[in-house]
Amino acid sequence: MSQKIRIGLIGTGRIGQVHAASIADSKDFELTYVADTIIAGAEAISAKYGGKVTSDPEVLLTSGEVDAILIASPTPTHVGLIRRGIELGIHVLCEKPIDLDIARVDELRAEAAKAKTVIALGFNRRFDPNFAAVQSRVRAGEIGTLEQLIIISRDPEPAPQAYIAVSGGIFRDMTIHDFDMARFFVPNIVEVTAIGTNSFCDYIKEENDFDNVTVTLRGANNEIVTIVNSRHASFGYDQRIEAFGAKGMLVANNVQTDSVRSYTATSVEGSLPYPNFFLERYAIAYRQELHDFGQSIVTGNVTNPTYEDGRAALVLANAALESATTGKAVKVSL
Repeated sequence: MSQKIRIGLIGTGRIGQVHAASIADSKDFELTYVADTIIAGAEAISAKYGGKVTSDPEVLLTSGEVDAILIASPTPTHVGLIRRGIELGIHVLCEKPIDLDIARVDELRAEAAKAKTVIALGFNRRFDPNFAAVQSRVRAGEIGTLEQLIIISRDPEPAPQAYIAVSGGIFRDMTIHDFDMARFFVPNIVEVTAIGTNSFCDYIKEENDFDNVTVTLRGANNEIVTIVNSRHASFGYDQRIEAFGAKGMLVANNVQTDSVRSYTATSVEGSLPYPNFFLERYAIAYRQELHDFGQSIVTGNVTNPTYEDGRAALVLANAALESATTGKAVKVSL
């Protein structure tokens, strides 16, 4: 790439800071503008990585100084910012979810489908090297027809209550990543069954949400996908996948901080806990996600998850909530 793509970052909270670091490491992009309604956040990112600052995203969008935007602002702003990107001919990489309300997502669906620019959704886990390798090898037929997929995702500890209150609930906030991962392997899901419990966190229960959930998805070809989520894991960030088929099985286990093991009279195979922060676990995935976004802009061959992928994940999240609430399986059409 002879010239870097000028990108504007909208939102400088925790995930915005992750993306700012990825942009700084990128050979494809130059951070030219940063916007946040809390101007101090934008100024801090600019001081570290460069770019002009503004408290108004519209100033960034109409500046003529960005070819692409990365939307890392709160979820209620996503639809409006994606729409402005489409209107102004600016490429968009937007963090999940598109919105918590499927009606708002559908209002923009036709425009997104006709957009002449790249509209990508930030489901970064597709770009984890281990998960991507398993999916590629399944697609290549190494284990024959895929019959079962197990996705385990547990956070080290719950988010604060203030975040839980506006998150949209565990299915739309946390499991939504796993719904996209399920569709990475099994694109056509036709039925959702879910159960949720309150096992350990009183304030999550106060917010009418679950802290432990299990979801079973059925694919159109009778594939079974099982998703296991928890808002806590005492041993760190627990992220695993198992794909089982007629000819064998592929497994991606947790990423270790090192390969040293302790063998003593009281324990064997002792090792350090898993990474305790999503940035540590998925740093490579975030960088690869951004790289693919850049390549999509240059080549027109979009390999990032799309607007439709974002919509499908929300449909599955809504179905899971309905199932967990009613105790019934929910048919879906994506």
